[in-house]
Amino acid sequence: MLDLKDVYYFVHVVDRGGFTAAGDSLRLPKSTLSHRVKELEASLGVRLINRTSRQFGVTDVGAEFYQYAVSLLQSAEVAEQAMRQRMAEPSGIIRVTVAVEVAQFALRNILPAFLGRHPKVGFVEVATDRLVDIVGEGFDLAIRGHTGPLQDSNLVQRPLARAPWCLFAGAGYLERMPPLEQPEQLASHTIISMVRKGPLQWQLQGPGDRVVTLPVEPRFQSNSMMSLKEAACANIGVAALPGYICREELQAGVLRQVLPGWIAADARISALIPYRTGLLPAVRSLVDFLAAEFPRITAFDPS
Repeated sequence: MLDLKDVYYFVHVVDRGGFTAAGDSLRLPKSTLSHRVKELEASLGVRLINRTSRQFGVTDVGAEFYQYAVSLLQSAEVAEQAMRQRMAEPSGIIRVTVAVEVAQFALRNILPAFLGRHPKVGFVEVATDRLVDIVGEGFDLAIRGHTGPLQDSNLVQRPLARAPWCLFAGAGYLERMPPLEQPEQLASHTIISMVRKGPLQWQLQGPGDRVVTLPVEPRFQSNSMMSLKEAACANIGVAALPGYICREELQAGVLRQVLPGWIAADARISALIPYRTGLLPAVRSLVDFLAAEFPRITAFDPS
């Protein structure tokens, strides 16, 4: 039988890219980790890691074993947490990285209720649009908005809510411009758009699964949804934005939805959880809470 602790050390060494970094993280001597990995290699009868004084590399068989090792540790953690969670009250600090706009327009509306429900839980929120390495940077959870599949297969993915992008413009802008009844008429309108690489285009999805792809030449571009919304409110042009971030402006009559029934993107918000850190009761409680509350916050009927 394999020593599970040796497997854990091996995975940690691979994740950290070397014995020195892994030793610092685990607060163990580099020599101890090297010895334990050698014991694992002897038990398996294969070389998992090539070591020299200057280089570190995982062998082909080591890379294959790594996948099995991760699954093995995940199963062990699930079994342990299932038992511990029966007795544990959610507590401790949860470190979360979240997209800036999701933090501003969604998370702020529901987080106080979660903290009120769990008085022993602390929360550290890092709002950034940078693609964070949640394992390497020590986060318990990431909350990301996306329009396609998330690429990192080593993380647990939990869908939280839909967040459709629709078209909006200021009331003053629409009053002075020709009516918009079909997507093709956008060609004669001023466009506000997110900054994108390469040629810009909007792919609009409408009734009857109709799809219209339109090249656009924005007058105003930004990587900030807040700036785009402010530009639309200032009657500069038509913007594609998540519906939920425009709810207050729509209710106040400052913004109006353009082309109801059409969406610019069928976006999703998902939680990403690192397998190898184990899912603590506080994190599990938070993810379950978000899955229940996010749909209410991000709900928007594009019709």
